[in-house]
Parts: sequence; C-alpha cells; structure tokens
Amino acid sequence: MAASIRRSILLQKHLLNLRPLCRDFAKYGGRNTVTALTGDGVGPELLKHVQEVFRYAGAPVNFEEVDIHGNTTDEEYLKSAILSVGRNGVAIKGNISTNYDSNAQSMNVRLRKDLKLFASLVVCKSMPGVTTRHSNIDMVLIRENTEGEYTNLEHQNVPGVIESLKIITREKSTNIARYAFEYAKKHGRKKVTAVHKANIMKLGDGLFLNCCREVAESYPDIQFNDMIIDNASMQMVSRPQQFDVLVMPNLYGNILSNIATGLVGGSGVVAGVNIGKEYAVFEMGTRNIGANLKGKNIANPTGILLASCDMLDYLGHFRHATLIRESVMSVLNEKKVHTPDLGGQASTTEVIQAVIEELRPRTDT
Repeated sequence: MAASIRRSILLQKHLLNLRPLCRDFAKYGGRNTVTALTGDGVGPELLKHVQEVFRYAGAPVNFEEVDIHGNTTDEEYLKSAILSVGRNGVAIKGNISTNYDSNAQSMNVRLRKDLKLFASLVVCKSMPGVTTRHSNIDMVLIRENTEGEYTNLEHQNVPGVIESLKIITREKSTNIARYAFEYAKKHGRKKVTAVHKANIMKLGDGLFLNCCREVAESYPDIQFNDMIIDNASMQMVSRPQQFDVLVMPNLYGNILSNIATGLVGGSGVVAGVNIGKEYAVFEMGTRNIGANLKGKNIANPTGILLASCDMLDYLGHFRHATLIRESVMSVLNEKKVHTPDLGGQASTTEVIQAVIEELRPRTDT
C-alpha cells in the first residue's frame, strides 16, 4: 500500500495547486455537490457505480445528475450541463459520443471550450497487477485542450475540396507549456518533452515549439527536449520508459494519450481530468464511450473510480479519496479481480463488490 499512499499524497498536492483560490465550491451541510454528466455508452452505468462506492465510503458528496448525449443537436442539453458545472465548479463525466454525420461540433469539445478547460491531464503508470508488454512506465501527458485542429473551422471551397483551419496561438501555447513545467517542478519530474510537427507545419507547430522553448528557459533544473509526433508515436510503443512529462497541441495529445493508456492496460484503468482556471471535469483517461459494452455488465470501472478519487482530492476530501483509491488498487493489483479487458472473468458488479469489501475494514478503523 506504500506506493498507493505516496501516489495519493502527490495527487493531493497537485490537485490542491489546481484549485482556484477564489472559488467556493457548492457545499451544503458540509457536503459538496458535483455535476454528474451521464454521457453515452457505459457512462451512465459507471457513474451509478461511482455513487454506490461513495455511499459505502461515506464520501461527503452529492451528485447533481445531468443527461447529456452526443447523438443530439439540442442545445438545451449543453446549456444544462454548463449551468450545472458553473454552479458546482466540479464535474465527473461519462464519455460523450460524437455524431460523424452531423456538422454540429462535438459536445466534448463544446464543454471544454465553453468552460475554458485549457489542459487535459492523463497520468499513465505501470501497475503490478496488470500484465502488459512494457513495464516501468511512468509518464504524464498534458494536452492543450481548446484550439489546434479542434476549432471546427472548416468549409468546402468547391465541391470535393475542403479547407480545415488549425489555430495555434502564442497565448495558449505559452499557457500549456508553463502548466507542464510547473507540474514537473511541483512533482519532482526531471524532463519535459514537447511533441510537434514543426518540420512541416513551420508556422503553426513552429510557434508552439518556440513557446515551449521560451518557457523552458525559466526552468533550468528541468531537462527539455522536443520530438516530432511520428517519431514520438514510434518511441512510445518501443521505449516508453524514456518519457516523463509530455506537452502537446490538441490532436497530438489525443493520439498519444490513447497510445499511452493502451500501454498500461487500456481505457478501463486510467483516469483523466480537464482543468481550467475556474472549473474541473474528471473522466476516464480516454474518451471511448464503450458502446459495445453497454448493458453487458463487463465494463472496467477502475478508471472512472480513480477519476472520482482525483475529484475527491481536488475538493479536499483526502481521507475518502485515499480510502477508495487504496481499495481500488488492492482489488486491481493484489486480489486481481479483473474484467475481460484485462483477461479476467469478473463482471463490473463483481469488481465494485470487491472494492466495497475492501472498503469496509478501512472505514471501520
């Protein structure tokens, strides 16, 4: 349990640093209210399991459930979600699907932009109870969350010719670079790697890279290097242990976060968070909705449970976060109660029940 406790302490320090000093989170009777954004696929059922575990742990959190789905263009869903997060300051989210056949912007993208959640943070670390091709992985992927290829600025010049605009700004590139270096400094990380394609996109990615280089000069104790996205992808699957903190524009961050998550066990075991100056939205490390798992009771709840622990730390409920996190990690690494994605036979319900059984003696002490 020592490693789990150390990880919890580090997360507490980091997540406290992320909390806006001027922000009073919604709190009634000593309990925080957080928004639960249902999402699609297995999102709604996984969030129900989070609430069940919170009840057993006695976590002082109430959930304001808001339905939001990607298969609708109804703006009222988005307005309700943004109003709720704006009121509560914090949300936990099921993944939301994106309709390929619609011109409407992704609900995920809209949420991140409208709430100004400028950074996506995904920590990928090898876990002893999960068998993978690589071991000793310990990397942090930090992704600029609000511009780049996700600006939804595209149009058809003439039939058969589409122009799509990628927006890179000095302000946001500098902001995400500084965030990455501050994270490295506060966590004793030794190296920051900027990922780009400046050899081809010399202006856009060139600006991003130059901003990272400029920020790096203010952190002489942290090693800085840069890597082209195609080489970074190859290096990640061949020698991922070389990476420490990676900072990237939007699309590259999405791609490498998915690769890194796959290296440590897949989308079911990794947590993620989207952070802004005022709000935070916690979710699984990848944005896969698990449509093929819906209703089958086999989705891995580990990632969303760990995200909920990070949320508790962010709110300052450190004891409850540690109780749940240690129980989840014990079930994953020691008891090895695994769902089919990890080669096991356990159902989602059986994993949750095992976590609750681990919680009982911890909450009694």
